[in-house]
Amino acid sequence: MVHTLGLLFFPIFGSLFVFYFLPSIVAFARSKRDSASILILNLLLGWTAIGWVIALVWSLKADVPVIAR
Repeated sequence: MVHTLGLLFFPIFGSLFVFYFLPSIVAFARSKRDSASILILNLLLGWTAIGWVIALVWSLKADVPVIAR
């Protein structure tokens, strides 16, 4: 019984971990300018549904080009 729980714990925990940090993973994969800020938002407010959705939308949004003067 204990062996079966151990086999189920790690895949489920790993999947939930990846799902929780999905906005941060997307941000770093897309080389977002604000990747660190998205990670901090995801880390601190990702447990709320609103914080997680905001982080996800922010990570999927296109960066506005910076105009040099």
